[in-house]
Amino acid sequence: MTHRPLSHLRVLDFGHYLAGPMVGMMLADLGAEVIRIDPPGGPRWRDPAFDMLSRGKRSLVLDLKTDTGRQTALDLAARADVVIENFRPGVMDRLGLGPAALRAVNPGLVSLSLPGFASADPEFAGLPAWEALIAARTGQFTDMGLNRRLMGINPSFTPLGMASAYGAAFGAMSVLFALGARARNGGEHVEVPLASALFEGLVYNSQQVQDYPDRYKSPREVELDRRAAEDLPMSLAFEDLWPLLDPFYRTYTCADGRGFYVVACSIKGHQRRALEVLGLHDLAESLPDFDAYLDQGDWPADWALRNFPVGPKDRARVAGAMQAAFLTRPAAEWEALFGAAKAPGTAQRSTAEWLADPHALASGLVLEVDDPRHGRMRQMGNVAWLADDAGALAKRPGPDPDDLRPDLAAILAEPPRPAPAATGPATGWLDGVRVLDLTNVIAGPTIGATLARFGAKVTHVQPVAPSVDPWNAVVFGLQAQRGKDSVLLDLGTRAGRAALDRLLATADVVTMNGTDAQRDALGLAPDRLAALNPALILVQLDAYGGPRRGPKSDHLGYDDTSQAATGVMLRFGGGMETPEEHAHFGTIDVLTGFCACVALGAAVERRQVTGKGGVARAALAAAGEMIQAQFMHDFAGRGPFDEPSGRSVQGWDAFYRCYRAADGWMFFAAPTERAAALARVPELADLGATEADAELTAALSRHFATRPIADWAAAFAGGSAGIVPLGSLHATREASLQLESAGAPDIRHATYRAVRHDRHPMGRWVDLVAPNAVRPESAPITIPGPAPKYGAETRTVLARAGYAAEEIDAMIATGAAAEGWSARYLPE
Repeated sequence: MTHRPLSHLRVLDFGHYLAGPMVGMMLADLGAEVIRIDPPGGPRWRDPAFDMLSRGKRSLVLDLKTDTGRQTALDLAARADVVIENFRPGVMDRLGLGPAALRAVNPGLVSLSLPGFASADPEFAGLPAWEALIAARTGQFTDMGLNRRLMGINPSFTPLGMASAYGAAFGAMSVLFALGARARNGGEHVEVPLASALFEGLVYNSQQVQDYPDRYKSPREVELDRRAAEDLPMSLAFEDLWPLLDPFYRTYTCADGRGFYVVACSIKGHQRRALEVLGLHDLAESLPDFDAYLDQGDWPADWALRNFPVGPKDRARVAGAMQAAFLTRPAAEWEALFGAAKAPGTAQRSTAEWLADPHALASGLVLEVDDPRHGRMRQMGNVAWLADDAGALAKRPGPDPDDLRPDLAAILAEPPRPAPAATGPATGWLDGVRVLDLTNVIAGPTIGATLARFGAKVTHVQPVAPSVDPWNAVVFGLQAQRGKDSVLLDLGTRAGRAALDRLLATADVVTMNGTDAQRDALGLAPDRLAALNPALILVQLDAYGGPRRGPKSDHLGYDDTSQAATGVMLRFGGGMETPEEHAHFGTIDVLTGFCACVALGAAVERRQVTGKGGVARAALAAAGEMIQAQFMHDFAGRGPFDEPSGRSVQGWDAFYRCYRAADGWMFFAAPTERAAALARVPELADLGATEADAELTAALSRHFATRPIADWAAAFAGGSAGIVPLGSLHATREASLQLESAGAPDIRHATYRAVRHDRHPMGRWVDLVAPNAVRPESAPITIPGPAPKYGAETRTVLARAGYAAEEIDAMIATGAAAEGWSARYLPE
């Protein structure tokens, strides 16, 4: 049998619904032997999505409430490497399968718990962990994007399983990194509260900068500020948003009526490419362009082409010309032209269309699996993979319940796993790992920032002349570049390339975001890296890459284009006439960075077995599938893709939706108890017989409006149903804020934690979410220092690489290296 990256690992998957099973699927997709533990009667969630999440697994039915079932589970754990569960806190302990009991039979076991809220949080630990309750309490449904705020639409519901997606990615990477440190640390228990993972995943939406300069605000943000200052209503119609959208960051209508989304707003050259492919050469030449890192007082014009956003005097002219050009061809033609010109843009598609997209199928981003229940089934592809893993695309369909039973005796006849010879206190999982980070914007830098919390030493390499504007590089970098050293090198010079090679020769990991052609141009072709440093692992992410090449593998793209391509925008906006970017900055970017960390974890595991490095991959489009996992499948006879979508929806049905109470908005979740939950509340008991969903929703709305949220939460306490107030990301940040100057923040107990970095080298304070989604029982988590000014450590990094002071001086003098992009940390 071909050795796959994780084929030496056995995983027990006690997960249910989304998050736990998704971790199991990610590990199975990478080759692990995953045994799904089912209750008597089979899985509780019977859905095609669960069948997809079960691919590559075996099933064993155990009654964990019996001595026999419990002992069988312990006997299996003694012969396993990983245990996954996403029950409420305390359930596994009550079953006799808590972390202590598991490690008593297997000291080297890594166990992962994915509760909805932190088990050590007295305020939230007891809440039911329904996806929408987590989202509502964290703030996902409130102020959902600039469009909805300007239109006065609040709250807004989205069915995307974002908490589970972020939590699963954190969980999978944690398991793999803990396994990598097992020889020195021993076994480990890791908790990843899904609400904490969601708060981290949406970090760019709660980030706050003191005295934030107006030059970085989009036209919609400026309009929000104006309306607030003048006490004007937020009541714009959707069509009124057109003048407020940046020409290089929006949807245009094509000749066939299909939308085409362009993201060409912050990378030098992308704006000009977009205009030229549209035939607008004269317009491109007429627009101002200059160094985006100048202070605004030194600008020769009121805006620069390479700098987001377009100035108000030219916005309508540019957008109008681009719209007129798009109307001359259908979207598919523009997509091919933009792709060939390396201009980021894509046709808007629905989820169903993406599942049938020729590139998605050719590249392996969408897979076809012969499922005994559903026939030929199209499914989301891998979200993390290794480039040379020959088995990455071969999928066994989800199992029938208890299909492992005939093989159970043989597994239990195996000797238990040996105890690791761990000595001394636990260290960071990635202590001593040297990472060379060649990424930009959000998704790529998220990899290095995430690795830094686990102890990795990360050196960030950027060009001497910046290719990304300060909004993307500096403002977003406040989060994405934390915990790194920064060096500026011109890789187009012989001296700059030689310095990079010297750094690569001693690195363990190198990260980059770009297509294969961009990778090779940087000198990071896999064959070249293998010759330079055979154990080096390259972590590569891009927009549309997959395990195989496809027609759009070399197309450029970003978070928003991946939303448009995979169906997120049509789902959120409600249709082709009203597509909207999903409300939150970095929705897919951050998740892709986390998925790349999962791929790295698999590559590290394989390197421990084989000694070789390789290429670990992730893609924005795959992460776009992941946040839609419960819908990302199709087959003959599938029901319609009619999940809640659009601006007006506030839930799935009467038992799972937003309601207004006497003192504000709340979310009511009783998706499984349904009428039985109402029966426990005397004044609502008679409503359970109401059959029509619209009538029940109206009746519940009348009742819920009569009492405050706390009363209703208390009335439904004690069962699987629950009620929480609708939080906001900003309120969650404010309630969890600790000052950096007051000492190390507590990241072990509360579900949410944010830090005000009040000694930041920028000279302004900045509020950022703390790294508390991953909570190991033993290994420490490093709270990363502030993102340095770009180039601040150029001399230090080069000296560490063996360059003498006079050699460094010469490199800086000739432009092969530099110590900064601008006089200020954040240009004013």
